[in-house]
Amino acid sequence: MTPSILVVEDDAALCELLTWNLGAEGYDVRATGDGEEALVMVREQAPDAIVLDWMIENVPGIEVCRQLRKDKVTAAIPI
Repeated sequence: MTPSILVVEDDAALCELLTWNLGAEGYDVRATGDGEEALVMVREQAPDAIVLDWMIENVPGIEVCRQLRKDKVTAAIPI
């Protein structure tokens, strides 16, 4: 099974760079630039790790992190 990473980055060029490099290393990569969408994506299919920007659209990264840490299901995901 391929390990998965969620990239949450609103800078399109940086997001593309991270997604390409992680994919080249064999990871299954999903990406979004929106904190609210990131929370939905994690709850639909929990990744093995998350690369999270702090300053993103709708829900700031620090709040995304807080919400994920409060939930027993997502609390152990490395961010």
